[in-house]
Amino acid sequence: MSSIIEQKKQVVSELADKFRNSKSAVVVDYRGLDVAEVTELRSQLREAGVDFKVYKNTMTRRATEEVELSELHEVLQGPTALAFHADDAVAPAKVLNNFAKDHENLEIKGGVVEGQVATLEQIKELANLPNYEGLVSMFLSVLQAPIRNFAYATKAIADQKEEESA
Repeated sequence: MSSIIEQKKQVVSELADKFRNSKSAVVVDYRGLDVAEVTELRSQLREAGVDFKVYKNTMTRRATEEVELSELHEVLQGPTALAFHADDAVAPAKVLNNFAKDHENLEIKGGVVEGQVATLEQIKELANLPNYEGLVSMFLSVLQAPIRNFAYATKAIADQKEEESA
């Protein structure tokens, strides 16, 4: 009997560590998905580097109490799976939201972003943000714009002077 309790304590501890060390966690209800759909979802999440696992709600509640995220208890009803990502806050939300668009049986319930409980609306807003690489690309293009415009202006002036001298 005590070995079972120790195993449960270990699961709660592991789950609490995931909540502490992840940039984001998304809670979903997967009820109604068939085996092929769940396999496809797990494959997409794995490709994005997302850790996806089904945990008992009682274990999840204990872990959220340990990390002071007890506001998450209201979404821990029925079959619940959790998706974590240690480095990218957008990845779990983006993959799950895109999958939910094509599969109405997948329901996003809420989640945690940067240690704060997030509502369903906040998770969907997060899913619509570009990922890290996209943000870096946008930032670099903003930085390059003045230099590119200066180069175009300089070339236009050089072309104009060349035409005048000819």
